Amino acid sequence: MKRYCFAVALAVTLLFSTALAFAQGQARGAAKLELKGQTVSVEYGQPSLNGRTVQQLIGQLGAGDVWRLGSNKSTTFSTGADLAFGDVTVPKGEYSLWARKEADGSWKLVFNKQHGQWGTQHDAAQDLAAAPLTETKASKSAEQVTISLEKAGDGGEISIQWGDMVLAAKFMAK
Repeated sequence: MKRYCFAVALAVTLLFSTALAFAQGQARGAAKLELKGQTVSVEYGQPSLNGRTVQQLIGQLGAGDVWRLGSNKSTTFSTGADLAFGDVTVPKGEYSLWARKEADGSWKLVFNKQHGQWGTQHDAAQDLAAAPLTETKASKSAEQVTISLEKAGDGGEISIQWGDMVLAAKFMAK
């Protein structure tokens, strides 16, 4: 009888924990791109708008503030090749990924040498590089944060969408 009660309690706990995780928007997303025989990938949390707007959630960021580009564990960017984002070089390796709001209202994609930490623990002293992001409006709103990696000419493009906001940067393998 004790075993049966324990098994039931364990099953209920697991079901409750899983339901709670989904209710809190803890879905994880991933994207991968093969570029010149090397893999570029990103893994991230996918918070939902839940009736709110992007402006309500991240629109209040001031100059120098960072957005963690997801939820929970920090967004992880991995590359098997050195990448060039315009004149900014990101060496092969693994990084946490952030978007920084600039004083002029533009955005920069920030590669931080720390990775795997909780998503709100950004140490600016560990920032390796920051590449310009282009902001556009999407034709269709995305309920969850969505990060994609796509081929773009001889290189690739990273695109981050939430609601009707899209931030993007092109890159090349070196």
